[in-house]
Amino acid sequence: MNYLVGDVQGCADALDRLLAAIGFSPSRDRLYLLGDLVNRGPASLATLRRLRDLGNHDWHLLAVAAGVRPRHRSDTLDEILDAPDRDAWLEWLRQRRMAVFEHGWLMVHAGVVPQWDLETVLALARELETALRERPAREFLGAMFGNEPACWNDSLAGDDRLRFTLNTLTRIRFVAADGSLEFATKDGADAAPPGFRPWFDAPGRRTEGVPIAFGHWSSLGLLERDGLLCLDTGCVWGGKLSAVGIDGGRRELVQVGCPGAPRRR
Repeated sequence: MNYLVGDVQGCADALDRLLAAIGFSPSRDRLYLLGDLVNRGPASLATLRRLRDLGNHDWHLLAVAAGVRPRHRSDTLDEILDAPDRDAWLEWLRQRRMAVFEHGWLMVHAGVVPQWDLETVLALARELETALRERPAREFLGAMFGNEPACWNDSLAGDDRLRFTLNTLTRIRFVAADGSLEFATKDGADAAPPGFRPWFDAPGRRTEGVPIAFGHWSSLGLLERDGLLCLDTGCVWGGKLSAVGIDGGRRELVQVGCPGAPRRR
């Protein structure tokens, strides 16, 4: 069975309980994690160890490790950053894919802009993956954080093109009809600022008809539509950790409750 799994964010115990609930077998089943493996939860290193054994915050971890972003008060990354094998973990993260199209589903962390079709999403994701793996970490990651450019243009090149791709795949919630991104609003779909709407409701979206699974948006919660699946159900905030089996055109939802991460003072 192939399973899509929502944002784990360092909640290793919930992940273990979810795997037990679905009867996960590494020799038979495959997991597709929709991003935010680490941070804010209590056991980020244990989460990575569990996932390696099986086969935004992750980018933040890479940037902190490279010295281009400060640690946040809410971060729970010290056990990774201070681990004797931290370099191996950082390299493992750098090898993860930014977009996957398998079993009829496009899988991304946050979403896509309306101007991108499936082929464009996958091509841009490969460009970003290649740069992350091949360019010096401090130089590359230092150029990736920022909100500009805010709108897609086919002529975008260099770091502007990569930064827009990263912001779209890992941060998008609301979008204007021209593809402009809006980052300030983190509430649910009904909180769209004037002139914006949830990215998946953008008119003329060129990925319409391509089933898309994503996470990232805990205030949106579980969203199940034809061809659309949001699986960030707020585990780290005391919600649930969700998995959906997608074999044979079916959707089999499995969820486990989460106690929520303790607040850091």
